[in-house]
Amino acid sequence: METKIQNFGECSIPSPADYEYYTSDTSRLIFRTVFQSKEDWNSYVQEGPDFFEQAGPREKIYFNPQEVTAGIVTCGGLCPGINDVIRGIVMELYYRYGVSRILGFPYGYQGLVKRYSHQPIELTPEKVAHIVDEGGSMLSSSRGNQSPEEMVDSLSFYGVKILFCIGGDGTLRGARTIVDEIAKRKEKISVVGIPKTIDNDINYVQKTFGFSTAFSKAMEAVECAHVEAKGAPNGIGLVKLMGRHSGFIAVNAALASRNVNYCLIPEVDFDLFGNEAFLDDLKKRIQKKGHAVIIVAEGAGQKFFDSTEERDSSGNLKLKDIGLFLKDTMTEFFKKENIPVNIKYIDPSYIIRSIPANAEDSVFCGFLAQNAVHAGMAGKTDMVVGMWNNVFTHLPISVAIQERKVLQPDRSTLWRSLLASTGQPAHMLAK
Repeated sequence: METKIQNFGECSIPSPADYEYYTSDTSRLIFRTVFQSKEDWNSYVQEGPDFFEQAGPREKIYFNPQEVTAGIVTCGGLCPGINDVIRGIVMELYYRYGVSRILGFPYGYQGLVKRYSHQPIELTPEKVAHIVDEGGSMLSSSRGNQSPEEMVDSLSFYGVKILFCIGGDGTLRGARTIVDEIAKRKEKISVVGIPKTIDNDINYVQKTFGFSTAFSKAMEAVECAHVEAKGAPNGIGLVKLMGRHSGFIAVNAALASRNVNYCLIPEVDFDLFGNEAFLDDLKKRIQKKGHAVIIVAEGAGQKFFDSTEERDSSGNLKLKDIGLFLKDTMTEFFKKENIPVNIKYIDPSYIIRSIPANAEDSVFCGFLAQNAVHAGMAGKTDMVVGMWNNVFTHLPISVAIQERKVLQPDRSTLWRSLLASTGQPAHMLAK
């Protein structure tokens, strides 16, 4: 794995950000931290271990703050904490580095394309002072690819030296095309990504901002489903949560609630019909306990639908609605079994992503924003700011987007804890 971060050149300008401690540019974090034996460790060292560059303020920087215009874009779906990141970037640039010209480009990458006629917004500490009280993005957002040539034209026109791209997988891919176009022109514009997705599925990033807020809000829907399930004979509360490829929101909401009996996620295959399949086990529970609470991630059970190549504006395959499908399938199943049930279906999808960040996420967003500014001022580019083993890191965009982070049931403490909490079978495949 190539984790070297691209730098524009030697950092020779003393940082105006007066800190007691600076992070050395040679400071590294080892990728793997757990070893089964001394022999395992020795083998890892001999193979050449992977390292991540540590994030943090550098004692010397590349860009002269007086000559810097910084730009910020927010792309893709909404997420709790976007405004916290915007505020954090502005405050760090303005007060610690003395950068006074900060532009917010509205509606994502569209804001960097002249033909859309979106004018940039001058961002100041006064303008961003209270934006953390609101959900969404003060800059708004958009999906879809844009011409890298047109976007870099705009960056050059406005004299942008550092571009902060706040977004998920699609946003980072877009940032990569901007980096390539900048390189073609032999310009020096730093592109720094701040990974944003409530799904928490960015590769080699321990946690993405908004995730904590999202699953905490999702837990409220789960608790409502539990009340509904307990409030009627043979009650079933079914909650569909976001998670296209990864079940992190579903699993964490289930663990936070402790009232969930089944959690169905994309990473764990299951069957509906047959001995020891999902509906067979659900039937036994209803007959024994008289109620059940089920969480299903939106990307789970897609094998039950005809395959499709239809994609959304971000290039993602459009998913079929597993929530409604499961509700209808359970209704028919129990009708045939002559077991009356009361099914309540809850889909809080957009509710959990459009709220302000909770306290934990807000603090985390501030750290991400500050470290992104440190990286940009030091002339680093083609990278994202992340966290690994609770240490903030620099990660090449190419590594972050090479694949999705998913839960690994065969060696996941999270999944093991989920099974203990729900009591569901480890495998629900027909025999």
